[in-house]
Amino acid sequence: MTIEVKICGIKTAQAAAAAVNGGADYIGLNFYPHSPRALSPKQAHALAAQIPARVKKVALVVDADDATLGEICAAVPLDLLQLHGNESPERVARIKALFGLPVMKTVKVADAGDINAAQAYGLIADRLLFDAKAPSSMKGALPGGNALVFDWTLLAGRSWPVPWMLAGGLHAGNLAAAVHASHARAVDVASGVEDKPGVKNPAKIQAFLDAARAL
Repeated sequence: MTIEVKICGIKTAQAAAAAVNGGADYIGLNFYPHSPRALSPKQAHALAAQIPARVKKVALVVDADDATLGEICAAVPLDLLQLHGNESPERVARIKALFGLPVMKTVKVADAGDINAAQAYGLIADRLLFDAKAPSSMKGALPGGNALVFDWTLLAGRSWPVPWMLAGGLHAGNLAAAVHASHARAVDVASGVEDKPGVKNPAKIQAFLDAARAL
C-alpha cells in the first residue's frame, strides 16, 4: 500500500530539499514560538518558495489567534493548517470559515478515552492527526514532537469521516510496526529524522521516506 508522509518542522533549505527529493507528500512548517523548530512567517515564506506545488505545505500552529493566523496565511502559500493545540470544534470551524484552507486537527492520545474526542473533530476538520500526549510529569514538553509513542493498536479498526495521520515517536526503525499495528495510511515525523530537536538530518529523512516506500 502507499503511505503518505509528512516531514514536520523543516527549518532549512537543505532539509526541505531532502524531503522534496526523497518524495515527501507534505512538509510541515512550525509556527509555535516556543518550539526549537519554529519559523517566522518571513522565514517560512523564503523556505516555501523552494517547495514545488506537488508537495503540500502545512502550517503547524498551537492555539493561534486570528491575527497570527492571518499573518502566516498572508506570508506563506499554504495547502493545510494543522491545529496542534487545545482548539475546540467551534474554533476549528471558525478558522476554516475565516481562512478558507483545509484544516487538520491533532488529537493527543495517552489511552483509549482520548480517541473519543476525534469523533467531534472528524465532523468539522478535513483531516485528523493522532499524536502521543505528553505526561504531566514531563519537563519541557512541547505540544508535539516529543519523541513519544502511544499504543498504536488503539487506532486499528477505527474509522472517522475524514482521512487521518499517525504521529508520535516515529522513525525509520519502527515505521513498519507502527503502520502494521495502527493501519495508518499517512504518517507524520519530526523528531525521528533529527539529530537533536530542530536539527534535521537529511540522511534520516531519506531513510524514513525509503522505509515508507518499502511498505
